[in-house]
Amino acid sequence: MKFLTDPLLQIQEYNEALNSIKNYTMPVGINGPADSQKVHISYSILSHTGYRGLFITFNEMQARKMYDDFSCFLGDDVVFFPSKEVMMHDVEAKSNDAAFQRIEALGRIIEGNWKVIVTSAEAVAQKLVPLEQFKSNFIKMGLGDRINIDEFTQKLISMGYERVAVVEGKGQFSIRGGIIDVFSIDSEQAARIELFDDEIDSMRSFDIRSQRSIERLDSVRIIPAREAIYPAEKRADIMRHIKEDLKEYTEKARKSGAEHLKQIKSKIEADIDRIESDYYFPGIDRYIPYIIDNPSFIADYAPDAVIFMDEPARFAERVDNILLEHHEICRNLMEKGQILPKSFEIYYDADSLKGKLEKGRMVYLNTMPLENKRLKESKSYSIPAKSVTSYQGHLELLIEDIKAWKAKKSSIVILSGPGGRGKRLSESLMEKEIEAPYVEELPEDIQQGQILITHGSLNKGFEYPSVGIVVISDREVFGQDRRSRKGSSKKSGVKLKTFTDLNIGDYVVHQAHGIGQYVGMQKLVVDNVKRDYLKIKYQDGGYLYIPTNQMDLIQKYIGAEGKTPRLNKLGGTDWAKTKKKVKESLQELAGELVKLYAQRQAVKGFAFSKDTVWQKQFEEMFPYEETEDQLKCIEEIKADMEAPRPMDRLLCGDVGYGKTEVAIRAIFKAVMDGKQVAYLVPTTILAQQHYNNFRERMKEFPVTVEVISRFRTQAEQKRIIKGLKAGSIDVLVGTHKLLQKDIQFKNLGLLVVDEEQRFGVTHKEKLKSLKTNVDVLTLTATPIPRTLHMSLIGIRDISVIEDPPEERYPVQTYVMEYNPDVIRDAINRELARGGQVFYLYNRVRSIQLKATEIQNLVPDARIGVAHGQMDEKQLEDTMFSFLNKEFDILVCTTIIESGLDMPNVNTIIVEDADKLGLAQLYQIRGRVGRSNRLAYAYITYKKDKALSEVAEKRLQAIKEFTELGSGFKIAMRDLEIRGAGNLLGPEQHGHMESVGYDMYCKLLDEAVRELKGEPLREEDEELSIDINVSAYIDDEYISAEDQKIDMYKRIASIQDEDDVMDVEDELMDRYGDIPEPVRNLIQIAYLKALAKTCGFISVQEKNDAVILQYKAGVHVDLGLLSALMDKYKRRILFTASSAPYITFRISDVKRQDLLENIKILLQDIIKLKCKQ
Repeated sequence: MKFLTDPLLQIQEYNEALNSIKNYTMPVGINGPADSQKVHISYSILSHTGYRGLFITFNEMQARKMYDDFSCFLGDDVVFFPSKEVMMHDVEAKSNDAAFQRIEALGRIIEGNWKVIVTSAEAVAQKLVPLEQFKSNFIKMGLGDRINIDEFTQKLISMGYERVAVVEGKGQFSIRGGIIDVFSIDSEQAARIELFDDEIDSMRSFDIRSQRSIERLDSVRIIPAREAIYPAEKRADIMRHIKEDLKEYTEKARKSGAEHLKQIKSKIEADIDRIESDYYFPGIDRYIPYIIDNPSFIADYAPDAVIFMDEPARFAERVDNILLEHHEICRNLMEKGQILPKSFEIYYDADSLKGKLEKGRMVYLNTMPLENKRLKESKSYSIPAKSVTSYQGHLELLIEDIKAWKAKKSSIVILSGPGGRGKRLSESLMEKEIEAPYVEELPEDIQQGQILITHGSLNKGFEYPSVGIVVISDREVFGQDRRSRKGSSKKSGVKLKTFTDLNIGDYVVHQAHGIGQYVGMQKLVVDNVKRDYLKIKYQDGGYLYIPTNQMDLIQKYIGAEGKTPRLNKLGGTDWAKTKKKVKESLQELAGELVKLYAQRQAVKGFAFSKDTVWQKQFEEMFPYEETEDQLKCIEEIKADMEAPRPMDRLLCGDVGYGKTEVAIRAIFKAVMDGKQVAYLVPTTILAQQHYNNFRERMKEFPVTVEVISRFRTQAEQKRIIKGLKAGSIDVLVGTHKLLQKDIQFKNLGLLVVDEEQRFGVTHKEKLKSLKTNVDVLTLTATPIPRTLHMSLIGIRDISVIEDPPEERYPVQTYVMEYNPDVIRDAINRELARGGQVFYLYNRVRSIQLKATEIQNLVPDARIGVAHGQMDEKQLEDTMFSFLNKEFDILVCTTIIESGLDMPNVNTIIVEDADKLGLAQLYQIRGRVGRSNRLAYAYITYKKDKALSEVAEKRLQAIKEFTELGSGFKIAMRDLEIRGAGNLLGPEQHGHMESVGYDMYCKLLDEAVRELKGEPLREEDEELSIDINVSAYIDDEYISAEDQKIDMYKRIASIQDEDDVMDVEDELMDRYGDIPEPVRNLIQIAYLKALAKTCGFISVQEKNDAVILQYKAGVHVDLGLLSALMDKYKRRILFTASSAPYITFRISDVKRQDLLENIKILLQDIIKLKCKQ
C-alpha cells in the first residue's frame, strides 16, 4: 500500500516529524489528524522508519476502534492489549475470558510476531510483572524431553492452571497415569502429552468436546494462565510482607482508636491462609502490590517501539479518574477492615506513567493543538488533514464529491466492507460514467485522478488535500455502523447435543422398570468374576443392580429444572400404565400433525419466482458474515417459497443467533414478487425495533415498510389501513392489532410470526384464518432439541440455527455473595461510561423498596421499575423510556424482553441467583454484551447457612457457569425441554415430565412411525450375557467416576467392529494401554450386539458349555442349523423346545480364547443367516 503512505513524503512537516523521530531528542507532537487518520499517519511513520509501534488511546472503547483501523492496514500484525478487570472484593468465581485475552496478548508481544500494539489508558496504568519474570514462566517441551510429574504439576499450579478431571477449557490440566492433558490459554486446541516412564513419548493436539486426538505435535508451549504469577519459593515472602504490614497497620489503628481492628485482623489472616493453601483465589487482586514488588508496564515489553499517544490531555485525565475511582473503592474497604494500605498501589498515576513513557520515542497525536503543562515540551508539526463527510447511502452526493476530487486530480480509494458490496458499487458508479474498478488487492501505485474500490473497513474516511489522497470508508458510503470484524473466534460456540453426565443422586429411567435414583457404582464378585454394577434405588427401598454392559437400557431422567420426579416401584404396574397413557396422547398428537401436514400439502399456494438481481444485492448488504446454519435455513425457506404449496415452516434459534436476518430475506423475496408481508410480534417495542431495522435494511430499494401499534395515532392507523388495501404498503409490522377485522391486505403472500406461543387463544384462531393459503414462517427463540426434530421430520417443517454467533467480547461474569459496595461500584462504572444497567430482582411485592434502596446507593442515577403485574401499556412505556435512555437503571423481574436489542445496557446485576433456574440465568446474561463494549454480569446470592440441597447444587452449577462449560449444557437442556413444550403444546409438557425426556422422544418416534406405516424399531429386550471372565474398568485405569460411567456407556453402545476399534482408539488415546478386564468388557459388548442380530436373548456359560437361548416361540431355520453342525461337528448341539437354544461346547478352548471363539461362532451364524 505504498501509494497510501509515500505521498505523505511530499508534505514538508511530515518529513520533519519523521526526522525528529529517527534522530530522537524530545517528544514529537503531530497536530491535525482526527479519528482513523491518526492510525493512517502512525502506520505511515512506522512504514517509513521501519520501527514497530505502541499506540495508546484515552479509553478502552477508542482503543478497540483504533485496533480495527490498524487491522485494515496491517491485518494480523496488530495486537490488542486490553485492560484487566481488578476485583478488590471477595467473589466466589469469575470468568477468565477477558484476562486470558490480555495474557495471550502479552505472550504474542514477547514472541515478537507483531508490528503494532494497540492499548488504552486503563491497560497502561495497570502494573505488570517484569518481562523476564513473566518469560521465565513459559514452558516449552519437545519429544524426548524428561518430566518430573510432581514438579510439573506444581509449576502449572504456580502458573495459574487449574487441575481438573477432564480438560474442558483453557487454563486447565489433568493427569491420568502417564498422560498429561493441558490447554494453554493461547492455543487453539488442548495438548496431550504421553510419557514413557519420565520421557515424553508422544504429543498430540486433541478436541476438548470429543476428548480425541487430532494430530501429532513436535513441541508444546504453555504460557501462564495468570498475569500476577509467583513461584512457590516466593510465597513465604509474600505472606511475611502481608503479616508485617498488618502488624504495622493494626498498631497505628489502635493508637487512633479505629473500630475495625478485629475485622481487619481476621480478614487478612484468612486471606493469608488462602494464599498458603490455594496459591490463587478470586479476590487475590488486592494483593497485587505484594506479588509484584518490582512492577513493570507495557512499554517495557516493547522497548524499541515508537509510542503514539492519542490525545495526551484526555489520556492524563482518564488515568486521574481511574486512580480516583480505585482510591474511592479502597477507602471504603479500608473503613470496613477489608484491605491493607498497600492495596492502593495497584495502578500507576499519570505523572509517573508520563515519566516512564517519555523515556521512549514519544509521538503525541492531537486533532487540535493543545497546551498541556503536564507533558514534556515537544516539537510540534501540523499536517493538513480533513475528515470525509458521511453520505448515508446517498449515491448522488458521493458522485458529486468524486467529480470534485477528480477535477483536482486526487487519487481516491473507497473501502466497501465485507461481502460483494464493492462490486455492486463499482457497477453503480460505471452506470454514472465514473470508472471505479473493484480490486481484491490494492496496487503499489495509483495514478492521479484514479478511483479504486476494495474490501476493508475503517471507522472514518480522510483526505490529505495538499497531496491529493482521499480514502472513503464503508461507513460513509453505506451509512451503517461498521460491525465487528468476524475474526476467527478463539472460542467456538458449543452446539446443542445430548448430555449423558450421570452423577450420584441423579434420576434415571430404565426402559422396563421406570424412574429410579442412581446411588453409585458397586464392584460385585459373582461366581469368582469381578464386575461393576450401577445401583439404582426404587420406591419402598427396592434396589436394582444393572451390569455395566446393560447401560444402554437406562437414560438420565431429564425433566423441568428443579422438579423432582416420583420414583417407580420395582415390579409394580405404574410405569407400564404411565408409558401407555403418554403413548396414547402422542398418537393423538401425531395424528393431528400428520393430518394438518397432509392438508397443507394438498392446498395450492403461490409459487414464488427464483431470486432476482435485487435479492442478491440486498443480501450482499448484510454487514456480517452469515453462519453456515443461517445459509442452510435461508435455502430451505426459499425452496419452500418457490414450491407451489403454501409454506409452513418453523425457524428455531436462540436469542441473537440471527433469525431476523433469515426472515428479512424471505420478506424481501416476497415483496420482489409483488406480494405483501405481515410480520406479527408479541410486543409494541419489538414491533418498533423491527420496523426501524427493516426500514434501514431496505432503504435503498423501492419497498414501503409500515408499523401498526398503539404508538400510532388514529389518523396514521387509518392511512396505513387504506394503503394496505390499495397495495401501496409492502411490509406491515405489528402486534396483535395486525389481526383486527378492519386490516385487509390487497395481496398477502407471506406471514411471519415471532414467538407464536406468546399469543392468546383468540389471536391464534385469527391467525389460522390468515394462514389459509399464504406462506407462513414462525420464529421461536427456544432451541428445539435434535432428537425431537428428527422425530418430527415429515410432519413438521423445521429449520434450526444451532451455530452460535462468534463471541468477540465475552461477558465478564462474577458469582459472589451480595455486597452493596460491589453493586455501587458496578453501577457507577457502567454509568461513567455512558451505559445503562439491568438490576434483576424477582420479587414484585418488594420491588419498589429495592428501587429505593438502589437509589440511596447511587443517588444520582435515574431509576425505573418493570414487572409482570403492571398493565401492558405501563410496562411497554417503561421499557420504551429505558430504551430511549430516559433512565439509567431498570429494576425488573425476569420479565425483561428477551428479543429486545439494547446495545447500551452492558451491566446486569442478579439478586438471589440461587432462586433462579440455570436456563433463566443463561438467557438473562445473554441480554448484555450485544455491542462493542465489554459487558459485566454480577450473579449474587444472600449468605444463608441453611441453603437447600437444590439451591446448593444450583449455586455450584452457577459457579461453573462463569465458563460456558457444564452449566451451559444444563441450561441448554432445560431450554430444549421448554422448546419441546412450545412446539408440541403445554399439555405435552406434563407427559414429558412423567416419563423423562429421552423416553418421551422414543415414544413420539414410535407414534409417528406407526402413523406413517413405517416399521417400528424393535423394543430392546434385556439380552443378558453371562461369561465367567472379569470385565470391568479398574480405578487405576480410570479413577474419576463420571468418566468411568461415560466410558461404560460408550462401550455398552457398541454395535459393530468399527465401534470396537473406535472405543479402543479412544481408550488408548485418553488413558493409555488397555488392561485385560477392559478388553473383555469391549469384547462382551460386541458379542451382545452380534447375539442380538442372531436373535438370541441370552448367552450364558454353564459348566463346559455356552448356552445361546432364542426367544420363546421363535422359528429356527433348519438349513442354518444343518450348515452350522456341518462346520462345528459335535461342538454344537441344538435343543428344540418352547424356548429353543444352541449349546456350544468349550471344554477344549483355552480360557483366554473363549470370547474370541464365541465371537467367531456368532459371526458364522450371521453369515449363514444371510445365505439362507
